[in-house]
Amino acid sequence: MTLISFVVPAFRVQGYLRECLDSILGQPIADIEVIGIDDCSPDAVGDILDEYAARDDRVKAVRLEDNVGLGPARNVGLDLAVGEYVWFVDGDDWLAPGCLAEVADRLRATRPDVLLVDHVRTYWDDRASASAMAEVFPEPPGPETFRLAERPETLELLHTAWNRLLRRQFLADAELRFAPGWYEDVSFSYPALLAADRIGVLDVVCVNYRQRRAGAITKTQGERHFEVFHQWHRVFRDLDRFGAEDLRPAVFTRMMWHYLTVLGTDERIPAELRPTFFARITIEHARFRPPGGHRVPDGLEGLKHRLVAAGRWRTFSALRATGRAGETARRVARRVARRARHRVGPPARRGVRLARDAALREYQWIERRRPVDENLAVYAAYWYRGYACNPAAVYEAARRLAPHVRGVWIVRRDRVHTLPDGIEYVVAGTAAYHRVLARARWLINNVNFPDSVRKRPGTVHVQTHHGTPVKVMGLDQQRYPLGATGMDFAGLLRRVDRWDFSVTANSFSTQMWERAYPAAYTTLEVGYPRNDRLVTATAEEVLRLRAEVGAGLGERVVLYAPTHREHLPGYRPPFDPERFLDAVGPSGLLLMRSHYFHDRDLRTPGPSSRARIVDVSDHPRVENLYLAADVLVTDYSSAMFDYAVLDRPIVVYAPDWDAYRLTRGVYFDVTAEPPGAVARTFPELLDVFRSGALDTPEADRARTAFRERFCALEDGHAAERVARQVFLGETAA
Repeated sequence: MTLISFVVPAFRVQGYLRECLDSILGQPIADIEVIGIDDCSPDAVGDILDEYAARDDRVKAVRLEDNVGLGPARNVGLDLAVGEYVWFVDGDDWLAPGCLAEVADRLRATRPDVLLVDHVRTYWDDRASASAMAEVFPEPPGPETFRLAERPETLELLHTAWNRLLRRQFLADAELRFAPGWYEDVSFSYPALLAADRIGVLDVVCVNYRQRRAGAITKTQGERHFEVFHQWHRVFRDLDRFGAEDLRPAVFTRMMWHYLTVLGTDERIPAELRPTFFARITIEHARFRPPGGHRVPDGLEGLKHRLVAAGRWRTFSALRATGRAGETARRVARRVARRARHRVGPPARRGVRLARDAALREYQWIERRRPVDENLAVYAAYWYRGYACNPAAVYEAARRLAPHVRGVWIVRRDRVHTLPDGIEYVVAGTAAYHRVLARARWLINNVNFPDSVRKRPGTVHVQTHHGTPVKVMGLDQQRYPLGATGMDFAGLLRRVDRWDFSVTANSFSTQMWERAYPAAYTTLEVGYPRNDRLVTATAEEVLRLRAEVGAGLGERVVLYAPTHREHLPGYRPPFDPERFLDAVGPSGLLLMRSHYFHDRDLRTPGPSSRARIVDVSDHPRVENLYLAADVLVTDYSSAMFDYAVLDRPIVVYAPDWDAYRLTRGVYFDVTAEPPGAVARTFPELLDVFRSGALDTPEADRARTAFRERFCALEDGHAAERVARQVFLGETAA
């Protein structure tokens, strides 16, 4: 028999849903089911649920034809559930590892109607709150069950549906279901406690309650927050229905706490609606106040209650403003103190350079006072390394589709010689550089511009990225500190907040970027502009590119392109190019390309193989290398996603996979879902080529599945789609 049915409603949580589902399915308990409800989400939620259902028979995916809201979506899952208990888990939260074993033991031992579990609030900057349950129960409650009247302080636990498991038959007998609208948890969770004969408390942190930086309802201003009043009306109706009149004072106190919490949150009630919301609270206070009175809280909260009861909005508002001003003053004082601690005088030898930089920053500030140049676009790639990647492809499309836009590239002085003829450029750090950054309407980059760049009104920042992520990125790196040494996450988010558009190659990238870089940008899920060339290149062009790297007719060209290990400076995967060429055979030609972060210190080949090993690390266009190669060998590099567009063999060589995923962190297992053959050791890699395993039907099937998942948008028109939307304001039909 199924012990627990997890009901997971999902709407616009594609960046977090995988973590949620993995946290449930990875628990050490087998007798569970997961019912995922796609509430007509406009993103990839439905596809993710289908994907999990296809590979795990414990998962059932349901797609709703209309968006019904969180409460009705949960009801759909409740109607389908077969477990003895139901656990409503939101799609952007996740369970603590191993917690389900203790939950199952408690359920089997005590058979409660409701089992409350602990949670922590986990913030986007990787902070976590203290245990929520410890604030309500200073002493652990123990395993004994109780009725609410015996421990009315239980009402002080957060009223969400996801911090409790409910016996399914109990819900049916009590006729408890979710109401539509916002704050739907209120009219479900409190009545469940009122109706329960057996309430249990498990003081084990089970749920990570995600505090999202962007996109949460609790951070959305508007009139819909007034729906909280209707939900509390339902609670009081059920209080009468379940004959729990003796609990009215405790329920009333909790209601007042909730109303004042909603009113006190600027991100919910707009300033112009606060007097009206306050007046509604005054009405509610008079309507539901217990006949025998209630306990008024001490201190400031008690004063708020009395002001509400008297309807004194102006005094209440002044009190609230005083508190906010005090907090602002404290924040400013802390900031000033921090700056004072870090203010040091520059060494004399740096004085001239600092003075020059200061003068140039002042020049940029002056230029920002001038009007934005409505026809100027600035391009950059890889920290000003040159003309490359997605920005280069967008530049070429813009020259064709929006010729009125003047495109200027930023490049380091030592990389100017790599620019193609006819490219207008400025050298990084010069006065011209500061001028174009200050005045350009469009700024396009595959990494972030420096912190000194300010987002001006009317300007458009386009983040093209430079690969589909295998390794974790952005805020997700906070969980893997070895791979995030020296990262300033607050600074990263300030840079992300400048983005207007984020270009992604596939739905998977969109999902990962949403959680790694939470902000208000618009995603352009259109394919990668740099990959257009892989689709449109002619056979003649491929032959020319092969000749440029020294490949003759009949030679098999292998491109070896490992990625960077931030957590292991100087690390190189075990790779002997001469032994590798022996395995490839006499017709083999090896192109070796180190990551752009690495020094160019590839091993010098011996005389017998020198002509067959080519260092292409400095080659300006990696797409040309892809076109010239017959086979790609890589590890965790985004190169595999780009190269898969060509539908040619790919070998994943992952000698440090276990260490890499644990220390650097990854978004998916490239050894379990590879684009072809996999080798975990160098001898295995040699055997892949000696045995022909890279060309087997199994490898072909893996590559086909990989291409369907990651390359479906690569049709040769991605750059055009970006250019049309960014420069011409056209949107896809």
